[in-house]
Amino acid sequence: MNHDWLKASIMYQRGVGAQRQPITHHLTEERQKQFHYTIGPYSEPVLTIEPGDRVIVDTRDAFEGAITSEQDLPSQLLKMPFLNPQNGPIMVNGAEKGDVLAVYIESMLPRSDHGICAMIPHFGGLTGTDLTAMLNDPLPEKVRLIKLDHEKVYWSPRHTLPYKPHIGTLSVSPEIDSINSLTPDSHGGNMDVPDIGPGSITYLPVRAPGGRLFIGDAHACQGDGEICGTAVEYPSVTTIKVDLIKSWALSWPRMENQETIMSIGSARPLEDATRIAYRDLIYWLVDDFGFEQWDAYMLLSQCGKVRLGNMVDPKYTVGAMLNKHLLAH
Repeated sequence: MNHDWLKASIMYQRGVGAQRQPITHHLTEERQKQFHYTIGPYSEPVLTIEPGDRVIVDTRDAFEGAITSEQDLPSQLLKMPFLNPQNGPIMVNGAEKGDVLAVYIESMLPRSDHGICAMIPHFGGLTGTDLTAMLNDPLPEKVRLIKLDHEKVYWSPRHTLPYKPHIGTLSVSPEIDSINSLTPDSHGGNMDVPDIGPGSITYLPVRAPGGRLFIGDAHACQGDGEICGTAVEYPSVTTIKVDLIKSWALSWPRMENQETIMSIGSARPLEDATRIAYRDLIYWLVDDFGFEQWDAYMLLSQCGKVRLGNMVDPKYTVGAMLNKHLLAH
């Protein structure tokens, strides 16, 4: 992976800890002890770091290991909403409201030789749910165990997919609310954006002292929408570098990689999530890249691209992005 672009990244240019030698911490399952199903300001921190430090995180899969065979029935083994266990919260010294945590994902490696994809009753994009109320019977329950390694996902004898990992849930704490780990919002959360993987930097708006970073829900691969409700869910060893940007007042998460910048919005209906993302991207272009607002609006109508995170969770997530070569003067 080419890391040269990092020197020109917002994290490197503005991060408090960009120039310091990082200390590496390992957040093991033993150190984590209790995984969290809510993201908020009330849980006990498990780790405190300095800006610029590196954290190796041992994540569990979205089912916290409860599903182990293709004969398992999710309805019998899983209890909603106790899904999507989160590591954290990780405190970052000096982070306060009005700042931003920058989370660079360095690598993601499997902690298992397989992942799990499941169809869960009343969960998914093409079935009735509590929020999309239907009288139809739920779709059948199905579980697939999929072999994988750090290069490939062996879906079936017919299909071998590339290993393209990402973190489904990445967030800071809201200021006063505690939000379940299945719901994305302006704090981040269960965004399921496939671009938030190795080689990406996610920028999250700090609302609570220390930022209180949560991370989990690793996916070995996922298509746009996560349409059946689950990706290839697996436990990972995810290595992140966390920095602090002072006095950058973001309303919604943003993401940067070598090629693009992205604003991320979450809402129902889906078009409102798209509007949030595109509006925030326009604000970003105006504030940081010298664009005139209406020129940015019209340019995005020609060159903007949209990435669908999920359309299965309590809120849907969309990333609106622009290629970096269009940012140059």
